[in-house]
Amino acid sequence: MEYFKLNGDVMIPAVGFGVYQIPKEKTQQAVEQALELGYRLIDTAASYFNEAEVGAAIRHSGIPREEIFVTTKLWVQDYEYADALKAFEVSRRSLGLDYLDLYLLHKPYGNYYAAWRAVEKLHHEGLIRAIGVTSFSNERLQDLMLHNEAAPALNQLETNPFFAQEDARQYLSGMGICHQAWSPFAEGKNGIFTHPVLTQIAAAHQRGVGAVILRWLYQRGIGAVAKSVRVERMRENLNIFDFALTAEEMAQINALNTGKSPIYDDQDLAVTKAIGTYKIHA
Repeated sequence: MEYFKLNGDVMIPAVGFGVYQIPKEKTQQAVEQALELGYRLIDTAASYFNEAEVGAAIRHSGIPREEIFVTTKLWVQDYEYADALKAFEVSRRSLGLDYLDLYLLHKPYGNYYAAWRAVEKLHHEGLIRAIGVTSFSNERLQDLMLHNEAAPALNQLETNPFFAQEDARQYLSGMGICHQAWSPFAEGKNGIFTHPVLTQIAAAHQRGVGAVILRWLYQRGIGAVAKSVRVERMRENLNIFDFALTAEEMAQINALNTGKSPIYDDQDLAVTKAIGTYKIHA
């Protein structure tokens, strides 16, 4: 496994296993399989409703806690200061862990200033090793940093061949913030797994399309969280460090960029309202 260095000298695996949309009843087995294959970054969230199952898998694995990097996320509903502190404790107890490796604000809506100051406090207390955000645009991220004490260690952004996020990559790199991709496979949109450019490159390296995409991200200095419940795909997605894409292949994948998300438009007012008002608990 290769690693990226976060601010504060925390090391994060370059490729992680995500559990978004994995049903609760299948999560523990999937995470146990991922850990057995060699994954050491597990990514969940309060809004995924499977933190307890992730924690059970970690305990059952027998792998020392310090060898597993655990990320979870604070939902928008809990962005008031006191609510954020309470929600963190709920997540920590659900996972059954003494500390978290990375805690992220899940979306850039609501009172994210108050939420950020709460996670800063938890970070200072040693309950979180690193803090960051998810889906923050460059402008929102700049605003957050101008008026708060700590800079995020990581920004998790939708990043895939159809939405390459090059402006964000350059900005984050310049600010010393790790860029990590969520939905690197675009949730299967635009026929990504059968796309002729990607399948041709994959065949040239005797790899799957997923491995090619993750390698493309890695060579751009971007980490990734990938999800699959199929063991062969899990294995394929992890083994990206023993081959390299050529400059021409990188350029071919870069040319697939459309400059917009194939999943949803976060500039759409209906999307903003839906995310900003979504409740995960009473």
